[in-house]
Amino acid sequence: MIGRDEELEVLHGLLSSTVAGKGGALLVRGDPGVGKSSVLRTFGSHASDQGVRVLRTSGVETEQWLPFAALHLLLQPVLGGAETLPAPYRKALGGAFGASDGEPEIYRVGMAVLELLADAADRQPLLLLVDDLQWVDSSSRDVLGFVARRTRDLPILMIGAARTSSPGTYTLGTHAELVLEPLSPSAAAELLDADAPGLADAVRARILQRAAGNPLALVELPRAAQGISPPLDDLPLTQRLETAFASRTDSLTRECRTFLLVLAAEPTAPLNQLLDVASRLAGSEVTVYALQEAVDAGLVVLTGRTPEFRHPLMRSAIYTRATVADRLSTHRALAETLEGSPGRRLVHLAAATLGPDDELAGQLERFADDAQKRGQLAAAVPALRQAGELVHDPRRQTGLLVRAAELASEINDRVQAQILLNRADLAEPGPTERARLMLVSDKAAFEPDEPQRRIQDMIDAAAGAFDVGSTSVAENLLWRAAARCFFQDGDARVRAQAAAELDRWKPDPDAPHVLTVRAYTEPYRRGTDLIARLEKLRPDREDGRLLHYLGSGSMAIGDVGRATRYLAQAASVWRSQGRLGLLARSLAGSWPRLYLGQLAQAREESAEGIALAEETGEWIVWLGLKATSALTAVLRGEREAAARSVRELRAHSLFPVMPFASVMAQQVEGLLALFDSRAVEAYDALARAFDKTDPHYHSTSRWLLVPDLVDAAAAAGRNEQARELLVELPELADRLPSEMMIVARTYSTAVLAPDDTAEDCYDSALSALPDTWPLARARLHLQHGRRLRRQRRNVDARKPLRLARDEFDRVGAQPWADMAREQLRAAGESDGRRRPSKGESLTVQERQIAELASQGLSNREIGQRLFISHRTVGAHLYRIYPRLGITSRGRLSAALAALGDDQPTSGG
Repeated sequence: MIGRDEELEVLHGLLSSTVAGKGGALLVRGDPGVGKSSVLRTFGSHASDQGVRVLRTSGVETEQWLPFAALHLLLQPVLGGAETLPAPYRKALGGAFGASDGEPEIYRVGMAVLELLADAADRQPLLLLVDDLQWVDSSSRDVLGFVARRTRDLPILMIGAARTSSPGTYTLGTHAELVLEPLSPSAAAELLDADAPGLADAVRARILQRAAGNPLALVELPRAAQGISPPLDDLPLTQRLETAFASRTDSLTRECRTFLLVLAAEPTAPLNQLLDVASRLAGSEVTVYALQEAVDAGLVVLTGRTPEFRHPLMRSAIYTRATVADRLSTHRALAETLEGSPGRRLVHLAAATLGPDDELAGQLERFADDAQKRGQLAAAVPALRQAGELVHDPRRQTGLLVRAAELASEINDRVQAQILLNRADLAEPGPTERARLMLVSDKAAFEPDEPQRRIQDMIDAAAGAFDVGSTSVAENLLWRAAARCFFQDGDARVRAQAAAELDRWKPDPDAPHVLTVRAYTEPYRRGTDLIARLEKLRPDREDGRLLHYLGSGSMAIGDVGRATRYLAQAASVWRSQGRLGLLARSLAGSWPRLYLGQLAQAREESAEGIALAEETGEWIVWLGLKATSALTAVLRGEREAAARSVRELRAHSLFPVMPFASVMAQQVEGLLALFDSRAVEAYDALARAFDKTDPHYHSTSRWLLVPDLVDAAAAAGRNEQARELLVELPELADRLPSEMMIVARTYSTAVLAPDDTAEDCYDSALSALPDTWPLARARLHLQHGRRLRRQRRNVDARKPLRLARDEFDRVGAQPWADMAREQLRAAGESDGRRRPSKGESLTVQERQIAELASQGLSNREIGQRLFISHRTVGAHLYRIYPRLGITSRGRLSAALAALGDDQPTSGG
């Protein structure tokens, strides 16, 4: 291609890597006519010559309504391989492509497609070309993005093309982009002279000026040079090109023009159907000679037996140049021939309608209702959108558009949800619509300004929805408002209003969502009762939403063991269902694991959760998981990683209004200072979390920092100041007797005790600490040993210091293990250094894979669990074995057990 050597060289480099077994994904962006499609075609031809199998698809404006339409076109050449897939994957593909009822979860389809392509790529490297990504239906786009993020260890290369002006979310979910710029002046002149030699100098200069390096313009404008009059000079290039394309139809027969208009209105219909509809409209038989005429005019190309416009601008030029009457009659004729395809039929009926039509709006709404019942949300959204545009009543229109936005949000199509909300008249929504709007609108999310007012608005909207009988909408919205009371640390006023609104509904006091709202809004007032009710519950372990409610509520009050248990169960449910966004939320249970001494598992789960949160756009969840990752890193002694994670946290736009994350960031920074022997700086940093005027303050989560605060106080000589900061702790611990509060009170009482009562306080604290908090117990032993050393009781200090060292080693808390060893040496006991573990060379995902493989899971079962291809699992295992010093799968269990048995070399 003239002028595109540099871009093609980039693509050829990617292709060489893919042939070698390392795939990837790339997005090509450019303005209309800049050559995206030509680059893809040229590259596809080169790939075929290199023995790479090429699969193609493209977005079509009219097919944005049809779930998985672009994906089906892409996979048609390899769908025969679906017969060898496990039954759940075959079922997912069947549901996606209409072979069975219901629309499966996007990520279950994604796994099925990934495995299908991985198997095909095992036989021959694959190149997937996706043109006009901005018009690909949302279901296909989400699946393609899922696959694109998982091709690194597979011989699969995906190249997508989208317009520069398309939203950033209309991508493949990758960061790699290639932007096609206009051709340089010399390359533009070369292309023009090659395609249109002999132009008059004046015409040549004018075309070069007006084309501005756009390859399509350089090819097409010369063909219509005589028709470009001066008035066109002021038009945008796109309109100028459309006019040039449309002018070519002037010399075509009426049959050909009719055929082209039908093709423009329904570009994916079979050829025989196109000819039949064109014949009806023309009043005479339209045959393949009309198609040949369009091909000869350079407007249409044949791909197999399917006619396609050479460029999307040609299609829009044909359509917009037709009279309104011709367009309407074409859509009506198409609707009559599509009785067997209700979705497509309604698309054309709507396009054939001028002005409001309540009857047709009703048909569209009933279609959407049926689609939603079948689980086909992606089909329901555009039907509701079109229905909203056809009704007379503005309030009903708002209701339909808000409902469509709600469903778009459920399938994670945030761009479409916002477009729908922008179209709705939100001046006077009804109570239910207002509540739904609060659930789906970006304006109802965690805004950087006035969080208390937003919580108040959500409570008011929930009350309105409840009063008109929309109970489920009201409960969902009040739960979200209460959640903001925790995440944004709502003030006493909005907490009390949320609690009072719940009381007004006279709910079942043991209902999970009720307990969660209570935990979020009234932790100290309801603490004792909440813990008692949670203790009695025996929830269904297959109900992921219920388990998540209970886990998140338990986490909010510091009932750490229960929170971890419920969130782990919820995560298991979401994992089995392939619901990645919800799985990311439940993996937030990795945060409580830290206090249970489960550092390795917290590291694995937070890393997986971060990746899933980024993939699904769950940015509030991302903040919590990133904070957990930072805290895990600092506890493991990975200081650079911890500091880097905190920097990333603080750089996020939502961080300033998320005290639940900011208090954790402050905790990490305090621990970094403490482990670096900067005790005064550590104390000052941690004390900020207890200052109600400080942005790092959180009214409940601050109590998790108490052991860190008092350790810093003891090291910095700030015991008295620490006691003042914690003056309200005993009373609040009586009112909220959760694990978090018990640990905070007992730990601080012992470490801050005066010398004459310290021994009794340490004995009492060790007895009162929950058995499931080994890290706090080890830290208490460390502090006890330090105090004994300061009293020159070195022999007595050795026992608690040994207990501390061994427990820190067991859980992987390296900085505290080092402190215990240092204290032991100072107490006169020689202590060897801890041996580095071979497992420390494994990444988080490699450790997960090794653990699952050691439990007997097959590669495919591991892939299903971690949402990666079974062939990717195999590639990881190939790298894992030598790092563990083994050669086969059968030795994994022993090798991993040995990692857990690594102990320091002890001295006398």
